[in-house]
Amino acid sequence: MPTLERKPLGQLLIARGILSTDHLDRALEEQKRNNFQKLLGEILVEQRLCDDEQIVEALADSYALPFARVSPRLADPKAAAVLTKEFLDKHCILPLFLVEGTLTVAVDEPANLFLVEEIQRITGYAVQLVAATRRDIQGTLRAYHPAQNVFVIDDVAGELQLGDLKLLDARPEPTVLADSAAADAPAVKLVDYCIYHAMKDAASDIHFEPGDNVLRVRYRVDGRLTEKLRPPFQLHAAIAARVKRMAGLNPAERRLPQEGAVRLLVDNKPIELRASTMPGRFGEKIVLRVVDTGKANLRLERLGFDYDALKQWRKLLATRGGVLLVTGPTGCGKTSTLYASLREINAADLNICTIEDPVESPIPGVNQFQINEPAGFSFAAALRSLLRQEPDAVMIQELRDPETARLATQAALTGHLVLSTLHTPDAPAAVTRLTNLGVEPYLVAASLAGVLGQRLVRKLCQSCKEPYVPTHAERRQLEKLGVPNIETLHRPKGCPRCHNRGFSGRVGIFELLIADDSLSDRISHGIPLADLRQFALTQSYKPLRTDGIEKARAGVTTLEEVFRATA
Repeated sequence: MPTLERKPLGQLLIARGILSTDHLDRALEEQKRNNFQKLLGEILVEQRLCDDEQIVEALADSYALPFARVSPRLADPKAAAVLTKEFLDKHCILPLFLVEGTLTVAVDEPANLFLVEEIQRITGYAVQLVAATRRDIQGTLRAYHPAQNVFVIDDVAGELQLGDLKLLDARPEPTVLADSAAADAPAVKLVDYCIYHAMKDAASDIHFEPGDNVLRVRYRVDGRLTEKLRPPFQLHAAIAARVKRMAGLNPAERRLPQEGAVRLLVDNKPIELRASTMPGRFGEKIVLRVVDTGKANLRLERLGFDYDALKQWRKLLATRGGVLLVTGPTGCGKTSTLYASLREINAADLNICTIEDPVESPIPGVNQFQINEPAGFSFAAALRSLLRQEPDAVMIQELRDPETARLATQAALTGHLVLSTLHTPDAPAAVTRLTNLGVEPYLVAASLAGVLGQRLVRKLCQSCKEPYVPTHAERRQLEKLGVPNIETLHRPKGCPRCHNRGFSGRVGIFELLIADDSLSDRISHGIPLADLRQFALTQSYKPLRTDGIEKARAGVTTLEEVFRATA
C-alpha cells in the first residue's frame, strides 16, 4: 500500500477548486446537526456541491491510487469469481483483473486497510487497489450477477392484474420460428411490467439497451433517462421478439431498423406507443415512445408563458398572416406549442390544416394530413396541393428542406398564416436557418412575423421544495447576467408524492422575437446573426435564460435546470 496522506476530504476538494470554504462550512454544520450520522461526502452530494466521482477522485489522489471509471467492459468476470457474491456486495468492491498473482480491486473507500488484508487472506493473492464510485461498482456487479433479476422480475410482475394492461389490435400468435421466443413467459411479463410502471412513473420513453453481456432498461422521466432494471442479457432476443409482435413488425428482421405502433389499455386508459428498433453491435436497441394524445387539449396558458410573452404570441396568432416559427432542439415541446396555438385560433369559419409526420393527436375541427414519403406525398407536395384548397392557416410540422421552406414563405406572402418548427439554438438563428434553406433574405423579411424559442425545464415538486440562500458562485453568475438581489432560490428535496425525485413534470421557458419593421429592414439587408442578436436585445426580445431565471426566482424550477437547458 502507498503511504497515506491524512488530509481531510474538505481540504482536498478546496485544493482542487471543487469546493469553497463557505460550502465546506455549511456542509460541516449540516453534519453536526445530524449528529455525524452521515459522512461528509454524502452531505456534499445531497447538497449538490459536488458529485460522488469528484469525491472519490480526490480521495484516490490523496492516497496515491489510480481512479477508474469501471464498467463491465473494463472488468474481467473471471476475476470477480475469486470472491463470493455476498462478500462483493457486502463490501462494495469489484475485482477487475488478476495478473501474475496480483488481484486489482476497485473500492469506493481507499482508506479501508483491514479490507485489503481480508481480501489477501481469502484469495491468497497480492492486492492492488484502484478507486471507483460506488455507483459504477454496483452497476458492474449487477451485470455479473443477473440471475438475481430474474427472481425480482417474476416477483414484481405478479403485481399486475389481468385487467391492468391489455393489448388492443392484438396480432395472431407468431408462426415464424424466429418469433418463437416471443411466447416466452419471462419476456412477456418483463415487457408488460416495464410498460405498466413506465406509465405509472409518467415516463415518455422506455429504452431496452443491449451491451457487452449486459441488458439495461431505462425510462425517460421529465426529460432525464434513469436506469430501472438490469434483466439477464439472455432475455434480450425474447424481449425484442415480444415488442416486434406487439408493434406488428417483422420478428425475423434484425439487420435493418423498423418502426411500428402499439395500442394498449393500461388501467382502462388507452395508450399509444411508437416502437422503433435499431441494430447495434450487441443486438437491437428497442425504444418505446409514449405518444402524448393529450396535446390536442393543451392550452397556451398551461405551457409556461409569462404574461407579456403570451399576450404578444396571441397577438401574432390573431394577425392571420405571415410565418410563425417555434424553434428549439428535439424534445423541447415545439409540437405541443403548435397544437395549443391551433386550438387558440380554431373556429368554425376557418379552414385550418396541418401537414404532419406522423399525426400525433386528432384536433376536432382541424384537417390533418399524414405524410407518406414512399408514395411521393412529401411535405412540399402536400403543401403545394393544400394551397389550392384556400386554407386560412397551415401548420407544417417542420421546415426540413428548401422547397418546403420556399413554399411556406410564398404562402405567407399570399395571406396565409403558416406555423412551423425549426431546429435552431435560439430564436434569432431561425433567420439564418431560413436563408441557409435557400429563402432570400428579402423574402424572409417580408414573410416572417415572429419566432418563438423554447426549452423544457423540470418543475420542482411544490410539496417538498426547500428554500436556500444562493451560493457565492450562483450570485456571481446572476450578476453577470444582470440579475442581482435574488435573496432566495429553491432546490429539490424529495417526497413520496414525487417518488423522491424532487421534481414533478416540466414547464416551458420561452423567448419571443417579433419581426417588426426595424428588424425586418435589417433582415432584408442580410444582417449577420451576431448583430441580429445584439439588435434584438435593444427591442422587446428577452433571451431564454432571462425567462428561466424568473421561473427560478418564483420557485417553479431550479437555477441549475435553467443553466442546463440554456447552455
